[in-house]
Amino acid sequence: MTGAGSVGSEADNEERARLIEGASALGVTLGESQARKLQRLLDELARWNRAYNLTSIVDRNGMLTHHLLDSLSVAPHVAGETVADVGTGAGFPGLPLAIVDPQRRYTLIDSGNKKIRFVAHAARSLGLENVEPVHARVEDLDPAVPFDTVVARAFAPLPRLLALVRPLCGPQTRVLAMKSVRLDEELLALDPCWQLDRNLLLTIPGLAASRALAVLRLAGEGSGRGRESLNSPA
Repeated sequence: MTGAGSVGSEADNEERARLIEGASALGVTLGESQARKLQRLLDELARWNRAYNLTSIVDRNGMLTHHLLDSLSVAPHVAGETVADVGTGAGFPGLPLAIVDPQRRYTLIDSGNKKIRFVAHAARSLGLENVEPVHARVEDLDPAVPFDTVVARAFAPLPRLLALVRPLCGPQTRVLAMKSVRLDEELLALDPCWQLDRNLLLTIPGLAASRALAVLRLAGEGSGRGRESLNSPA
């Protein structure tokens, strides 16, 4: 849509205006160049999706709401300098966050080869030097330095997600768990080593249903980085 022949077209401008307005409603200020990069990201996603089936959402408007705006909804809650996006899939929320947040470094992790290849391609095409794609299973990672923020979008039930990401976390790490449904039941099974800071419902422009976001961190004496059992109840 934003190729050379369509730059400045009415439809292109309308989409960009919708994107900027939607981001503003989420508390995110988009510059013109950032909005154009987000549009180019959708161009690349649509092109690759025809060959590699990266996402079940094929409608351009659906991609804008379900991928771009949904991803940007957590931007106000990201903290620190280093961010891990666990189970990033085709790069969401990590790629949109990296576009609007160039001062932070984003590590996008996924075990799917085709998806992480797309993430690497998109980062190169968009000049996102703050993005590092990692082709791996999250349970195989044990970084020397914990991340400041770990974000996961619909990756796994909350108890299992927290068990998997614990080796990525330190005492100050913020975990952002994004879900399409309320987390009340999953929070009942929360391991005592984790503390819930906030349990939010987010309104995404263009989406009828609210999104759930849990903001968590390791609690007190349980803040060591030992590996959790992967048999935690889901």
